[in-house]
Amino acid sequence: MTPTDRRSFLRTSLGGATALALASELDLAAALFRANAPVSVALVGCGRQGREMLAELAKMENVTVVAVCDTVESRLSSGQRRVRDAKGYATVKELLAGEPGVDAILVATPTHTHREVAEAALAAGKHVYCESPLASTIDDAKAIVRAARASGKVFQTGMLGRVNPIYKLAHKFWKTGSIRNAVALRAQSHDKTSWRVGSDPALNWRLDPSVSLGLIGELGTQQLDVYHWFLEAYPTSVSGRGAIMLHDDGREVHDTVAATFGFESGLTLQYSASIANSFESTYELIEGSMGTMKLAWSWGWLFKEADAATQGWEVYANRQQFHNDEGITLIADATKLAAQDKLKDGVGLPYPPIYYGLESFLKSVTEGAEVQCSAEEGLRAAAVAIVAKRAIDSGDQLTIEPGLFEV
Repeated sequence: MTPTDRRSFLRTSLGGATALALASELDLAAALFRANAPVSVALVGCGRQGREMLAELAKMENVTVVAVCDTVESRLSSGQRRVRDAKGYATVKELLAGEPGVDAILVATPTHTHREVAEAALAAGKHVYCESPLASTIDDAKAIVRAARASGKVFQTGMLGRVNPIYKLAHKFWKTGSIRNAVALRAQSHDKTSWRVGSDPALNWRLDPSVSLGLIGELGTQQLDVYHWFLEAYPTSVSGRGAIMLHDDGREVHDTVAATFGFESGLTLQYSASIANSFESTYELIEGSMGTMKLAWSWGWLFKEADAATQGWEVYANRQQFHNDEGITLIADATKLAAQDKLKDGVGLPYPPIYYGLESFLKSVTEGAEVQCSAEEGLRAAAVAIVAKRAIDSGDQLTIEPGLFEV
């Protein structure tokens, strides 16, 4: 796939009912994107997520990775091998001193270190893309928000639902009432793995209860933010439980958790995460009185209720059967692809979700495009996850106070 495959959305109207379809506008946008002078970036944190970021940056024509940074020598070497001519630095202080002309810093370090890196980069006058969750404590998250506000630079929290083309399409369907009012919410992240990386404590920070947000934070924050975005509301209460169901290796961080979030409207979100089982992987459901949306990061479907009105766009639909339910696949450029009899070619994202996060950040830097997920939204999502972790650890129902979101 090439960067010219990127797409955006065009709102269309069909009669008295508003329908939404994806139409290709990115030829012009992509041309403008490439026409700008290359942005120089440096990556701080060369672990798995950092390496994925480097892989996606390599697909973009308007960005140059000038340096990588990691305190772990083996990971620093791994990052340098992936980028020709990139310099390597052991600390962010050395990086900022050695690369004074760099435009932007990408933060992919352990969650509890985000504040230190982000504050240093912003103080040096750099644009910042910070991975999710924003921070592991509410104090740190608020400090990042203050630094971002004071800097006047672009700051984007890496919430990938808000930049995902399929999720953006689903959001437009939601806003126009395609599934009417929400009646129930459900999400999960299941991936059978261990989270253990060798024996080095520095690499196993997610298993350290003193700094780790556990599954609800490291996995759940991204998904919780999807509901914040769609509902334009935040949960007001949370309860939960957690346990070690598989990885009985001396760890203290749960390998399976479940939480129930309550919203002021009466809606309830049931969430589960596990690294002890992979069944049905990762998804978010929004069940409405006229339909259900299932979003699974690289795919999405709309299931209409039998009494839901036909809106017109269904003529372009690709359909998939799920037991007794038929799902309409959410496809980018559906109208155009249908006209070419290539509708099935559009199923799924052409790039991983992280691609779109980095792309949107770079467009904010080069074109002044609106930031898709601000530091403030990063704070709110992190705060919800932090309180949820406390609820899971204690077994109590806790209130999520609005004051947690204020800076």
